[in-house]
Amino acid sequence: MTMNNEQKTMSNSEEAIATVQEPTTEAPTTDEKPRRGNSDDREAVSEPRPKRRGKVRRHISRGQVHVLATFNNTIVTVTDEKGNTLSTASAGSAGFRGSKKGTAYAAQVAAEKAVEMAKTFGLSKVEVIVKGVGLGREAAIRTLVAQRINVDNIKDATGIAHGGVRPRKPKRN
Repeated sequence: MTMNNEQKTMSNSEEAIATVQEPTTEAPTTDEKPRRGNSDDREAVSEPRPKRRGKVRRHISRGQVHVLATFNNTIVTVTDEKGNTLSTASAGSAGFRGSKKGTAYAAQVAAEKAVEMAKTFGLSKVEVIVKGVGLGREAAIRTLVAQRINVDNIKDATGIAHGGVRPRKPKRN
């Protein structure tokens, strides 16, 4: 009797091995990635593609213009009231190189470029925030007025020097 049970156990394990090693001939599920190669071996799926919607353009009438005027460059960034950037331009991106980036004319061209991109959003009124001591401060603001943008107020956010932080202790040799 024990012999018979051992034979049954062996036959059951052999069956289990045989079922594990058998190749499956089932069709792939739809969750699997499609194979690369010829499309002849795949069935054509006739599902219609969903139509893409066009990019929704926001209409923003009020915003902020941040002008960073350093001695070497002027960066003009146009944002909405929350601070999300609509467009940005700098004297370097306007095509000026070297010491010409720090000029008032370069700041004027950069401001024109930034405002033209922002006008596509419908920008008409802005609050100007100026930071820095470069030559492009006034030139950028004059450009905004020339571009027929209403300037509500102008705020100067330039940092004030206060002598710096406490210096390190001197080295002892």
